[in-house]
This record gives sequence, C-alpha cells and structure tokens, in this order.
Amino acid sequence: MTSAPPKKKSFFKELPFLAVTAVVLALLIRTFLVQSFYIPSGSMEKTLHGCEDCSRDRVLVEKVTYRFTDPSRGDIIVFHGTGDWPREDLIKRVIGTPGDVVECCDTQGRVTVNGKPLNEPYVYEDNRQDFGPVTVPKGMLWVMGDHRGGSSDSRDHSFVPISSVVGEARVIIWPIPRMTWLG
Repeated sequence: MTSAPPKKKSFFKELPFLAVTAVVLALLIRTFLVQSFYIPSGSMEKTLHGCEDCSRDRVLVEKVTYRFTDPSRGDIIVFHGTGDWPREDLIKRVIGTPGDVVECCDTQGRVTVNGKPLNEPYVYEDNRQDFGPVTVPKGMLWVMGDHRGGSSDSRDHSFVPISSVVGEARVIIWPIPRMTWLG
C-alpha cells in the first residue's frame, strides 16, 4: 500500500517562522560576534575617515576575542565611554596595557612605552603633546587617536576600563572603495 506524498507547507505559513529566525540570528550575531560602527570624527585619520567633508567609514568590530584575552598594544578598539569620557561608543588605538609606563615624548618626539619608543607609521599630524610618565593600572588601557592633533583621548580623559571594550575593529566595510583589513 502506498502512502500519500507528504503535504507541502505553504510558503506563507512558514514566512513568520523564517522572519523570526532571521531576526533572532541577526541579534545573536550582533550581540556576541560582530557589529558595525561608523566613525563619527577625524580622531583616527588617516587610518579611518570620520571627517565631515569625506565619507565616514563604517567598520566591522569583532567581539569574540576579548572574551578570552585582553586587548594588545596597537589594537584598534571600540569602547563605551565611561567616567570622564563622553557617553557614546568611541574608537581609538591601544597604546598602553596594564602595567605599562607610557610617556611623551623622547628626544625625537616619539611616544614611549616602558622606555622604548613606539614605531607608529599610522600617526597623522602629531601635535607632540607632552604627558607622563603614566603607569597604566590593572584593568585599564591607555588609548590614543592616530590623528594626535585632532584626537581627544587618554591624554584628556585618562584610562579606559577593559570592561568597557566592545571589541576590535577588524575591517573597513564602507565605503566600498576603502574596504580593507585593519591591523
């Protein structure tokens, strides 16, 4: 005896389930894996465009790595502003990690970490603002913008709690002509 072929479900009956599944997956991915952020200022020029007269970059931020390890020197991070920082998501480069002694400037105008000058080819329009020496406390980071002359960073707002870090900016995803990996 042959059985009747299984009845096909109507696409329109499955559509609400598919829509809810898509929304839940998107929220999970955004919450735990990756999220896009746009660059609101020129503080990371030329690495990231955020100026008014150019197209503002949109970056993809990976959120998983910092669940298992802390940010490293040179990482470009997105963090929630806390304490003296503006109450918004900000993007800067990690210069000092817990225990580091950060200072500016050596005889050649370079930022030093633990007495050694940093090689910073990404710095644009450095204003050579002297600071330090500053010892980065446990659980904190010292961050600076790549456009030192146009960045409000740890020199102005002090340390960033590692707990406020959202993730690491990994790739410029918009505008398309600037799409590139960071770091």
